[in-house]
Amino acid sequence: MRTEWVAKRRGQSNVSQMHYARQGVITEEMHYVAQRENLPADLIREEVARGRMIIPANINHTNLEPMAIGIASKCKVNANIGASPNSSNLQEEVDKLNLAVKYGADTVMDLSTGGGNLDEIRTAIIKASPVPIGTVPVYQALESVHGTIENLTADDFLHIIEKHAQQGVDYQTIHAGILIEHLPLVRSRITGIVSRGGGILARWMLHHHKQNPLYTHFQDIIEIFKKYDVSFSLGDSLRPGCTHDASDEAQLAELKTLGQLTRKAWEDDVQVMVEGPGHVPMDQIEFNVRKQMEECSEAPFYVLGPLVTDIAPGYDHITSAIGAAMAGWYGTAMLCYVTPKEHLGLPNAEDVRNGLIAYKIAAHAADIARHRPGARDRDDELSKARYNFDWNRQFELSLDPERAKEYHDETLPADIYKTAEFCSMCGPKFCPMQTKVDADALTELEKFLAKEAVTQS
Repeated sequence: MRTEWVAKRRGQSNVSQMHYARQGVITEEMHYVAQRENLPADLIREEVARGRMIIPANINHTNLEPMAIGIASKCKVNANIGASPNSSNLQEEVDKLNLAVKYGADTVMDLSTGGGNLDEIRTAIIKASPVPIGTVPVYQALESVHGTIENLTADDFLHIIEKHAQQGVDYQTIHAGILIEHLPLVRSRITGIVSRGGGILARWMLHHHKQNPLYTHFQDIIEIFKKYDVSFSLGDSLRPGCTHDASDEAQLAELKTLGQLTRKAWEDDVQVMVEGPGHVPMDQIEFNVRKQMEECSEAPFYVLGPLVTDIAPGYDHITSAIGAAMAGWYGTAMLCYVTPKEHLGLPNAEDVRNGLIAYKIAAHAADIARHRPGARDRDDELSKARYNFDWNRQFELSLDPERAKEYHDETLPADIYKTAEFCSMCGPKFCPMQTKVDADALTELEKFLAKEAVTQS
């Protein structure tokens, strides 16, 4: 789709969507997003220009179908995949990508740390993906020095960041906000630093007693991103890893730095979204969203969960979807899914499915709560189908049609039951929706009630 669109931009010093938006240009990607979101193209351009919306669209990812992340657009969902040294391989990750796209992932992050050649895995994922792909370059940087964090240099980080950009990665998590002066602030935490990327940078700083090289070389990263239109996903290295640690001094100190880095990237017209916390009690979610908007000048917020309780390993797609729906309601632009395997192991295909559906529910619920135009149309259509016992239409409108049909057919599999006016819950004699009240009957009832009212008065 984008081959011709990007051809005319190649060779420019800055090819970012924000750069064109600030020049008053509505790119083909902006037009496409406007159609997908059913919004005016000029509104999309304005939101991108001010930094409140991003369109992650690396010029080397030409099979991408452009999408937007921002408060003015529908709430989005990201799915994480990735091979590890202990499990998975290239084909399994491509299969997970296809499954994620099938079940509605708006973006996908490749978090591979092993299990094969990382460049080959990433290239295969990008080639197969119609949705934006995100990565965390510090993982491969660490692999490049055989896991010895202390041996990493700023050039190692920059080399991997540019390699990912050249391969077509649309957004990269850059852990530039964790500073050496922030590290003592984690003393009172139960779970310390739970960000994998943040932990790598923290260990590097503790060993060298030097400032975070991603922070000191942030302008170099900006220059790379300008050439390929890579968006920043500013990593929350000090995100809370349990509800006890939520909204603490360490988290908020890093958030202030992320706001400063956001505005620095905007000076060069580079797109930014900001990552947010993973474990937050329900009563602190609104505060976290509002605080991010304040500190980061309304750059799109992208949160992992958040989990609202820590006592349900194996069910954290549920504990986090509760927080995700609330975060989306308060204005979070994208939700990063959590699977049932969170905290326990590498997710398989079924975990990807369950995590994604839980988050598609959360994002859709947030869109309804925010009264987005047309957000409830699908709900109303499904409700009509349910009331009319149109089972096939119900399945069609479901977020997971296969699962809906599977559950119905466990007890009533025959085709005749696809038109039956009951399910196995109430049976043929007790379904309340069989009580059909037509207009004439209601008119007669209203006349009777009016007559009774007159009599009693």
